[in-house]
Amino acid sequence: MSCKLYVGNLAYSVSSADLEQLFAPYGSVRSAQVIADRATGQSRGFGFVEMATDQEAQAALSALNGTDHNGRALVVNEAKPREDAAGRGPGRGGPGGGQGGGRRDSGGYSGGGRREGGGRPDRGGDRGGRY
Repeated sequence: MSCKLYVGNLAYSVSSADLEQLFAPYGSVRSAQVIADRATGQSRGFGFVEMATDQEAQAALSALNGTDHNGRALVVNEAKPREDAAGRGPGRGGPGGGQGGGRRDSGGYSGGGRREGGGRPDRGGDRGGRY
C-alpha cells in the first residue's frame, strides 16, 4: 500500500490544517493538502494526506473511511498515481476535443450533411430550399 491517501467528500470549510489534525491520531502526517479551485480559491471537496508509513496509512484508512466529519461521510482510499495532463485523452480541450464540429459532411450533431440516405428526412443534405 502507498503512504499517500485520497480523502473525498470533504466539507468546503475544511482546511489543510484540519485535515492534518484529523489524521494525526493514526500516525505521523508528512503532508496534508486540500485541493482548491485555481480560479476561485474555494475548496474542491477533496484532498490528499501522506502518512509516514504504510501501516499508519492503512490504520487511518480503516478508521476514517465512511465516518462522519462535519456532516459528511468521508471517502478515504489509497491515492492513485497522478496522470500527466497530456495523458487524459481527447475530450479535454485541445485538438480533437469537444463534441460535434469538424467537417459538415461528417454527421455529428449537425443533423445530416451531404450523405445519401440516413440523416433526418425533413432536412435536405445539400442545404438547399428553405432550410
